[in-house]
Amino acid sequence: MADPTEISSHDLTAWLLSADERGNDRTRLDEIHPGQAWTEGNRVRPLIHGATYFARLHECLEATGAGDVVRFADWQGDADERLTGEPGSEVLEVLGRAAARGVDVRGLVWHSRPAAAAGDLGDNAEFSSRLRARGVEAWLDLRTRPRGSHHQKFVVLRHRDDPSRDVAFVGGIDLCHSRRDDAEHLGDPQHYDLAEEYGATPPWHDVQAEITGPAVHDVETVFRERWEDPAPFDGTSGRRITRPRRSTPSTPTPSPLPAQLPAPPAVPGGTHVVQLLRTYPQLTAKRDYPFAPGGERSVARGYTRAIRRARRLIYVEDQYLWGRHVGEMFGRALEQNPELHIIAVTPLHPDLEGPLGRWPQLEGRRRALRHLLRAAPDRVALYGLENHSGTPVYVHAKACVIDDTWTTIGSDNFNRRSWTHDSELSAVVVDRAGDYGRRLRLTLAAEHLDRVCDESFTTTADCLDPADMFATYAASAARLDAWHDGGRVGPRPDGRLRAMRAGELGPFARAVAALPYTYLHDPDGRPRHLRRDHGFWEENRS
Repeated sequence: MADPTEISSHDLTAWLLSADERGNDRTRLDEIHPGQAWTEGNRVRPLIHGATYFARLHECLEATGAGDVVRFADWQGDADERLTGEPGSEVLEVLGRAAARGVDVRGLVWHSRPAAAAGDLGDNAEFSSRLRARGVEAWLDLRTRPRGSHHQKFVVLRHRDDPSRDVAFVGGIDLCHSRRDDAEHLGDPQHYDLAEEYGATPPWHDVQAEITGPAVHDVETVFRERWEDPAPFDGTSGRRITRPRRSTPSTPTPSPLPAQLPAPPAVPGGTHVVQLLRTYPQLTAKRDYPFAPGGERSVARGYTRAIRRARRLIYVEDQYLWGRHVGEMFGRALEQNPELHIIAVTPLHPDLEGPLGRWPQLEGRRRALRHLLRAAPDRVALYGLENHSGTPVYVHAKACVIDDTWTTIGSDNFNRRSWTHDSELSAVVVDRAGDYGRRLRLTLAAEHLDRVCDESFTTTADCLDPADMFATYAASAARLDAWHDGGRVGPRPDGRLRAMRAGELGPFARAVAALPYTYLHDPDGRPRHLRRDHGFWEENRS
């Protein structure tokens, strides 16, 4: 694994899902590339940190002109979030200026914020309303399961006169407060409060993928399928889904989309094969998504395929990592492959407080870890991050690198909710030149170890081999943990990794956590007959 290995067409079919294996024969997603459920000739650039993504998004949006197209889907949005930190770079201003130039800008936003559970649309109603006042056709999309959400976070830019400039951004970063942090991890000045451990300005770690090439067309198709769903955005017309207690003034009526532009050309020298994976739940027997009846669980299917092929290292950065199903999948891979190691970087502390917030999150992590640690306790390691002031960093990233070959950046977390219940979108990359996954893994390692990331990765040479990376992370975290345990005497050791010390919930706390974990934090969106399966592994054999 130390040297990149070119990927053959046979290897591609071994790592990636076919159109049939996607498990959804009603989607248009794979129509323009018949015979394969992916596109070739792309270039994907990981944008690590919200500040990096926002600056690049700002640059691309400001360069759009009359006749161009912008499409976005968001879990949460704030009109005043500044993409560059400067006045005039607010999301509302940037999108509003684009619309005034004649750019066709449309968006789908879920009613985020905890208040939505009580029927209050929260800030997203204001966000979409203010955008519409500036000529941006943005609607709240309430077409979800009960307690479900539209969790996809992507932006697509198409250029009428120069398709080589087309670009899509896919990942876990919302157009909202708290996301614009950088490598120093001092937090976004425009922030939301998290649990008290994260301080007044919570540090935030995240990743987004910038995609150029034919795969941009596929990302746009994901938007078009949702936009063209004939069910009303407000969830009326017989579909029993999450919707506000306060009725909206009128049922939104979206404008028809213009004809979709052809896929942009392959990028010269583009070696990245991109496959889009999604989650959509089954809604009800009475009304379902026309583009995914019964739901789509290609995120779960894709991970199942890739994890079963893992031999050396699964590297995860994820907000959650919850649940028995996920733990069993990893545990079986560890049992079947004695050289396999798993490294996971997750938040040191849940983002919520109280018995109905923190306890269910800790219970979800416990259910996953017991299977991993039972299978191979000496080959599994969980870490959190802190900044140089000792404040924990909230890990919101959703990224995974398997054997430096199969890499994903998306909106989905490692839990049942993301794999069955909410709408999700993830971009898998398999690099025919064999270097993309390794470069992402070592770039992240350089930051977490406090090393300068050089082009040849000489500063992270002790992480090239999976077993060496496992030992390097462990040693770095041990030094920092010992410094904290010793009263923080003397110079702070290099590195930001802290070994996870998950407190064990007692019997009472576990009993209290069980119901909110199952029905609120990590619900199951599969059809009822599939819920009887032991886990995703069995479902995905078919």
